Amino acid sequence: MEKSIENIWKEGFLKSDALVAPKINNLYSQKSIHIIDKFKRMFRINLIAIVAFSFIFLIVSFFVGIPITGVIFFVTLSVLVIINKKLLNELEKIDLGISSYQYLKAFNQWINKQVSINKKISKFLYPIIFMSMIVGFWFKDAEGMPLGERLVSEILVGFPDTYLIFGIPLIGIVIALLILVLLAFFGGRIYKWDLNIVYGRVFKKLEELMIDIESLRS
Repeated sequence: MEKSIENIWKEGFLKSDALVAPKINNLYSQKSIHIIDKFKRMFRINLIAIVAFSFIFLIVSFFVGIPITGVIFFVTLSVLVIINKKLLNELEKIDLGISSYQYLKAFNQWINKQVSINKKISKFLYPIIFMSMIVGFWFKDAEGMPLGERLVSEILVGFPDTYLIFGIPLIGIVIALLILVLLAFFGGRIYKWDLNIVYGRVFKKLEELMIDIESLRS
């Protein structure tokens, strides 16, 4: 690169449609660099953590007898990481030669896109994770027979009139479907809650910085 990001950003606010005080330019440039670099670093660490967790869980699942859950977990989270890695690559391609203010706006637009995509994914992600747990424990070996079948047998002993569908109590199917619907409906909100826990402070600083710049430009 012919110019470092620091130099580009220091020059950014000095364009005709930007701020004019050099000290203020430098202050907001440094704040911008710090916020975006911190976000990128946290985002990469988060993706690495997801990969590590999914791989460890895959191994552990074979030892505890729920390999189906482990495989579904691993595949689902791998797809999630691949999608977000592509989004991160898009962030890296944002033109650093534009003004600092325009770069911040582009970064904010990228965040909105990233959040929107992951909210949609979460509507499927949480139900898939829930079903993987159900299926995994249902087929878990319990003294020579699947755990699910053993539980159903015990239920039938106490409640012989229990209505079954494909060997599964109807009430169990209804409860599972209800949970799936709730997870799908609230998936986006659960993701936003999780997102705010991890990146909430970074987003707040970004919003405050954008408000300050907008007020100074007006």
